[in-house]
Amino acid sequence: MDHDRDGASATLMPATPPRFPIATLPDASGLAYVEGAELHHMRTVLRLTIDARVSLLDPAGGEHRGVIARYERDRAVVRVESSSSSASRPRIILAAAIVKGPRMDFLVEKAAELGASELWPLVCARGLVHAPGTERVARWRRLALSAAKQSQSPAAMEVRSPVSIDDMIRGIQPGMLAVVCAQGSEPLSEVIRRAHPRGILIAVGPEGDFDERERAQVADAGFVAAGLGPNRLRSETAALAAVAIAQGLLHDAQGTGQDAETK
Repeated sequence: MDHDRDGASATLMPATPPRFPIATLPDASGLAYVEGAELHHMRTVLRLTIDARVSLLDPAGGEHRGVIARYERDRAVVRVESSSSSASRPRIILAAAIVKGPRMDFLVEKAAELGASELWPLVCARGLVHAPGTERVARWRRLALSAAKQSQSPAAMEVRSPVSIDDMIRGIQPGMLAVVCAQGSEPLSEVIRRAHPRGILIAVGPEGDFDERERAQVADAGFVAAGLGPNRLRSETAALAAVAIAQGLLHDAQGTGQDAETK
């Protein structure tokens, strides 16, 4: 590109520099590396030139701002000028039954945009999908990453490999509120307000709901039944409604210091 073209491109750059996830923290010399699909997006799709300003997200959710120092064959080298750790955010784990086709893609993308920290694709007795395969899980991870970039999230939602009900129960950490969405139960908002949790695990069943054995399992594990209103919701709609409610309430509580006040 000539200088005029570079200048024209620069004037079209957004005020907020484009963001790219990186696999490792910047090194001791203040250099960070963009690789793989993100390198392709940076170099080929956006056609960012040397000295273009970029923002990088590390695996811990930290943000690093700097400029592209050079391109190498299989990576871009970014000179970091400033770094900041991500503000702590409520941990919201969505354990959602795997639904078919594009509906699951939609669930993944929107859960990431709404601020879910982790997605645990849940294998259920009445679910129509029991083994989605590695390619599909990889697609979900790409969608979560793209959604994090689009929504300016401080960290990408982690998408785990599919889990069973037993795996989900074993994954509950001490102090985490565990809820299971169940029509006709106490509203989720009231459950959260009463518990004042720092983190929440939300279990959402398939279209036919959890079967008797699964409901007994989660009840025995201490899950609290929580409702999402009077209407009968599709599985993915229920999952997204639950994340939106939890994110709003936990974010507000964090901002007002309710956690500290209830101790």
